[in-house]
Amino acid sequence: MSEISPLPLIGAAAQRARSAARVLRTLSTDAKDAALTAMAEALVERTDQILAANATDVDAARADGTPEAIIDRLRLDADRIAGVAGALRELVALPDPVGDVVRGSRLPNGLDLRQVRVPLGVVGIVYEARPNVTVDAAGLCLKSGNAALLRGSASAFATNTALIAVLTEAGEKAGLPAGFVELLPADRASVGELLGARGLVDVVIPRGGASLIQRVVRESRVPVIETGEGNCHVYVDASADPAIAEAVVLNSKTHRVSVCNSAETLLVHRDVPFLPRLLSALTEAGVTVHGDPAVLAAAGAGSSAVLPATDEDWGAEYLSMDMAVRVVDDLPQALDHIARWTTGHTEAIVADSATAIAAFTAGVDAAAVMVNASTRFTDGGEFGFGAEIGISTQKLHARGPLGLPELTSTTYVVTGRGHVR
Repeated sequence: MSEISPLPLIGAAAQRARSAARVLRTLSTDAKDAALTAMAEALVERTDQILAANATDVDAARADGTPEAIIDRLRLDADRIAGVAGALRELVALPDPVGDVVRGSRLPNGLDLRQVRVPLGVVGIVYEARPNVTVDAAGLCLKSGNAALLRGSASAFATNTALIAVLTEAGEKAGLPAGFVELLPADRASVGELLGARGLVDVVIPRGGASLIQRVVRESRVPVIETGEGNCHVYVDASADPAIAEAVVLNSKTHRVSVCNSAETLLVHRDVPFLPRLLSALTEAGVTVHGDPAVLAAAGAGSSAVLPATDEDWGAEYLSMDMAVRVVDDLPQALDHIARWTTGHTEAIVADSATAIAAFTAGVDAAAVMVNASTRFTDGGEFGFGAEIGISTQKLHARGPLGLPELTSTTYVVTGRGHVR
């Protein structure tokens, strides 16, 4: 118990999670799926209790002057609770990655070698505002055989407390060990303890704004899987179909502005004749455009919804009904702009030219590249992975949506017949 003393806020929870992880790594798929089903049913049955707690958080956020885009992330209703319960049921239908053989062979000396997926162990997740992450993280960690230490934001603490109470009760009734999921205190000190809990926690995943992610990456003594900001770009090539371009741009920007796969910058080839129509479609949808001189000229004088852009706009993750728009001379200039300002999340091209598409997909460095499709598709559920922890924008240990396989490591199992070296 000596490991607890330096961790007064999270030590006991981390120890429980560590003990639970030893049990979870050996649970059968059937046992995990039964618990996930029970947890999903309990969420729906106790919707009223969860909504009452959520109303407390939403009211407090409004009283604090929290922007509506952030309140939208925080707010739950019956449909959203049914949705997160549905995400747990979707996990039941997905293959269990634990025990999968990644590769295997018989070595020349006769040893049989298998690389097998195993749980990471104890996964710490630090996230902001969105209480659905609480359920998604608990379910993903369970299905992949990991214990979860969850540190949500203070703004969602009442909601997260209610959710964890429901999940814990249902999971333990279904046979899961105590500590399979733990909610940590929502204060700054608990994050510091989590980041210093090397030996108790195997990996930390931050999910939130730039300041949160940077703090975790900078301070953690525990290995980090970094999820990044979403300064996502849509490039409209000269060969683009006007109707497809308008649909992709509008959906990428306006479908849900408060999420990381919402497009923040539009790059348009100078030979695109329908730029004025694109700008009108954006402003009619309520988007404020931050444009370069060519965009301002295309919008025409007197357009109050088109403002001059600055370097700050090119680097912005607005998470609002704002979009930076620039006219580029050609595709290489678009690639240069993206390389300068990208966060490596999702980049999209709208084009009919196979040459342009090939150059774009080869030239951008991002976790996901969309061709004639909205940036909003970068999502574990949309990719068929089920729920996700987040979108990893780093290159180690995983990149893109963090689904079940990404929450595992591997072990080499070597079988001999009395082999000695």
